[in-house]
Amino acid sequence: MNQQLSLFDPPPRPKIKLEELFEAYFECRKNKHNTANALAFEIDYETKLVKLSEEINCGTYTIGKSIAFIVNKPVTREIFAADFRDRVVHHLIINKLNHLFEKQFIYDSYSCRLGKGTHFGIQRIDKFVRRCSKNYTTDCYVLKLDIQGFFMHINKNILWKKLENFINQKYNNPDKELVKQLCKQIIFNNPVKDCTIKGKRNSWNNLPNTKSLFYSAKDCGLPIGNYTSQVFANLYMDALDHYIKHDLGIKYYGRYVDDFVIVHENKEYLKLLIPKLKSFLQSTLKLTLHPKKIHLQHYSKGVKFIGAEINPNRIYIANRTKGNFYHAIQKQNLLARDHKPTNQEQKEFQALTNSYLGIMSHYKSYKLRKEMIFNNLSGWWWNYVYLSGGIKKFELKLKSAK
Repeated sequence: MNQQLSLFDPPPRPKIKLEELFEAYFECRKNKHNTANALAFEIDYETKLVKLSEEINCGTYTIGKSIAFIVNKPVTREIFAADFRDRVVHHLIINKLNHLFEKQFIYDSYSCRLGKGTHFGIQRIDKFVRRCSKNYTTDCYVLKLDIQGFFMHINKNILWKKLENFINQKYNNPDKELVKQLCKQIIFNNPVKDCTIKGKRNSWNNLPNTKSLFYSAKDCGLPIGNYTSQVFANLYMDALDHYIKHDLGIKYYGRYVDDFVIVHENKEYLKLLIPKLKSFLQSTLKLTLHPKKIHLQHYSKGVKFIGAEINPNRIYIANRTKGNFYHAIQKQNLLARDHKPTNQEQKEFQALTNSYLGIMSHYKSYKLRKEMIFNNLSGWWWNYVYLSGGIKKFELKLKSAK
């Protein structure tokens, strides 16, 4: 006799669908296809995703080890790279919530949003200056601010309360409790306790303590490198965005992660705004304005924002971006002189150089790109690559790309 469900039995617990995990896996795989972690997972990935699905739905899923390392470009930062299976879970969560976040976020937050990257943010700030100055005919001023040690000072309890309330109010799918459980696990996971250090420990010597999870206060700090960290950071700062746009009624405001810009015709108003913003950040988000990164000046002196310098009628590439591109070329030159680059190394060269050329091609930089490439790139590389599109990107020669 088939066992029937009693009226007194609890209803079946809603589950994460397996096809949702597969979708998250393929999205995750796009960006991390050639990493050792991703390649290892790819072996029999169907079985591994089924097992991951069972763990999530049974409540036995645990977060694995992260790999901690230091990167120096574009600035020195500490990265915690999550295990690939955990990255799949990150994509799963963001896939479920992102369309709701988009309805919540203001138009002018630019980080980690589809169609709103660095180029979009730079163009928006340029437009703000032109509008506020009436096409450079009247005075206006630019206030640029930065959060001190932003990711390391995000308060997990505040973030979780915001996210839990958001999901309760906005997310109506049957698996709500399971989604909240995963989010809470991700937020309160401490990757420092169980991580593998990649490289030498002295790589951290030049990194201030305010920029390292190893020195973060209890229940503070999100790992840079996690997809969820970037999106959850936007939710964390959403309170500031709405305070500035709606409570203060400021028209010309834009933010990229923890860098934000306000454009206004009254310099004294902007001066009075600084202590208000300091107070709001500290009381509401437990964050501190960086005291050495408060810049207030006339628009004619330009403003540096996410890798560009915005001046009247002209946007330049920031010196830091040019310097980083130069050092990247020199590093690739050393590789090509040491040995014949493998196919993988050639693809990495193409991706690296094209990322810089892609940024620079948005602006009047043809002469700069030409000089940077032809004055600095080793002749060895021309055996494997060629330029196309008016110095906009490198292509691999067919014989090398096989």
